Amino acid sequence: MVGAVVSSEPARVLDVATGTGGVARMLVDRTDAQVVGVDLNEEMLRQGRHRLAAAGYGERVALAAARAEQLPFEDGSFDALTFTYLLRYVAEPAAVLVELARVVRPGGVVASVEFGVPTHWMWLAAWRLYTRAVLPAAGLLTGGRAWARVGVFLGPSIEQHYLGYPVPRHVAMWEAAGLEDVLVTPMSLGGGLVMTGRRRHD
Repeated sequence: MVGAVVSSEPARVLDVATGTGGVARMLVDRTDAQVVGVDLNEEMLRQGRHRLAAAGYGERVALAAARAEQLPFEDGSFDALTFTYLLRYVAEPAAVLVELARVVRPGGVVASVEFGVPTHWMWLAAWRLYTRAVLPAAGLLTGGRAWARVGVFLGPSIEQHYLGYPVPRHVAMWEAAGLEDVLVTPMSLGGGLVMTGRRRHD
């Protein structure tokens, strides 16, 4: 997904919900792009800046605090945009997609990675067992009660999101935001979802 976002020529890429900059680092590893990463979590941004600077990425990646709902950039400011695990955490996913598309130039690529819910009954049963039993237990063993609570939250949160926003609705929201050639690629037997689209020339 990341390698397809930009060509080998220098470009400007915005990574929304960047966290500690993991995707931003992948982008500069695989392309010649200049990357801006934004997130709401100041602590994660501080960690990201430290890690990126220590790895020598400071000149090609800038991290800043910003809300996906109201990005502090002009229309068409970026050649491409990525976001990861974002839409479950916003009140109005369709409006957020409009805002994300706004800052991408016509013809620019938007790409996302989200958790998914398997559709095959066998993989769905295995996924529910994993998210409702294995993840909380692993979180408790490795990180204590706080991580166990994260494990308990994750599976039901993902499933609830897709009850309200099934994959066809995601595609429709992307298209309504001005994105075309929208492609959905399931990963990990449906437990992950990669989506890509291109900003329409209006």
